[in-house]
Amino acid sequence: GEVDQIYMKNAISLNLHNDGNEEEEGYSPTGEVTAESYPNWLRFHIGINRYELYSRHNPVVEALLKDLQSQRITSVAMKSGGTQLKLIMTFQNYGQALFKPMKQTREQETPPDFFYFSDFERHNAEIAAFHLDRILDFRRVPPVAGRLVNMTREIRDVTRDKKLWRTFFISPANNICFYGECSYYCSTEHALCGKPDQIEGSLAAFLPDLALAKRKTWRNPWRRSYHKRKKAEWEVDPDYCDEVKQTPPYDRGTRLLDIMDMTIFDFLMGNMDRHHYETFEKFGNETFIIHLDNGRGFGKHSHDEMSILVPLSQCCRVRRSTYLRLQLLAKEEYQLSSLMEESLLRDRLVPILIKPHLQALDRRLRLALNVLAECIEKEGYTAVVEHDFDPQPAASPLHQAPRAR
Repeated sequence: GEVDQIYMKNAISLNLHNDGNEEEEGYSPTGEVTAESYPNWLRFHIGINRYELYSRHNPVVEALLKDLQSQRITSVAMKSGGTQLKLIMTFQNYGQALFKPMKQTREQETPPDFFYFSDFERHNAEIAAFHLDRILDFRRVPPVAGRLVNMTREIRDVTRDKKLWRTFFISPANNICFYGECSYYCSTEHALCGKPDQIEGSLAAFLPDLALAKRKTWRNPWRRSYHKRKKAEWEVDPDYCDEVKQTPPYDRGTRLLDIMDMTIFDFLMGNMDRHHYETFEKFGNETFIIHLDNGRGFGKHSHDEMSILVPLSQCCRVRRSTYLRLQLLAKEEYQLSSLMEESLLRDRLVPILIKPHLQALDRRLRLALNVLAECIEKEGYTAVVEHDFDPQPAASPLHQAPRAR
């Protein structure tokens, strides 16, 4: 059957004309606007369906990443809400992206005494998460690219946001700085300073406007307590998953398997901050989880936070395609760390991850596979590994061919 599109044809005032003739650029002989002439951000939006944000070999993703790196920034505003400063950037072609400025150097690790909820959001974690999600074959993270932004020309001079504009100043070292407005890290002490006026950041492509594609926010059943002393229910009840399995939407369909995918994704990154998740409302319960907000990943390479894997060990369930993909990525010729390193080389801000973070990925992959192996030993393969009714074949080749050793 035809895959449900996020955009009904009438949601786009332009008439979508695409009869499979990919070559034609611009306008068709009948004078209708073709999909090929749309800006890349719109082509990305049109391609979203109930199974994924983009298809496996969609050329629009690479084109969109290039746009994020190079399109002229025409206006900047602050994103309200949130503990840390984020900017909404609009480009020449009317696309928009969320800019998260660099807060930590690549080498800094999250201090051991920090709580997960006071950790910084890292721009390189947002970039790395997009690449990891794509290598895992989930395709549930909107495209993210790194960019060097000129604070004067590309932020201060193009913002109409007086509140943002007023927070610009010149530091004692003669660098341009600003701190913006937010609830947590927005003060002169936490100012973002250029050297002298360039700043690094991640740019994440916007999803379709909420007026066109409403999203539903769900509380993660395995969310943390966000309290210094209290424990969450799943931390004290080993049978917690049995309760979840009886609660909609986890009692049927693929939602529980999606949570397991997200659990593995977060464990590989060391992200403890997945308190909520979102889906597109239009697709009801039979749809994927969007992996948004990954800036708290890749904080510590020297520590594997096993509590992130609790949903997997409690539920003992995994999609077959995910299980096969993890096994593939554990093989030497498809090493996860090598594929990540190779994929990240295409970003402007290389290196995105230092070696120890890449090595941590391989180590954590083995730990996740160990949990699944124990599950299978305990409950049997068919009870643990679920055939997915994936629109694509389950075991697909990886994006990159293995490199000759």
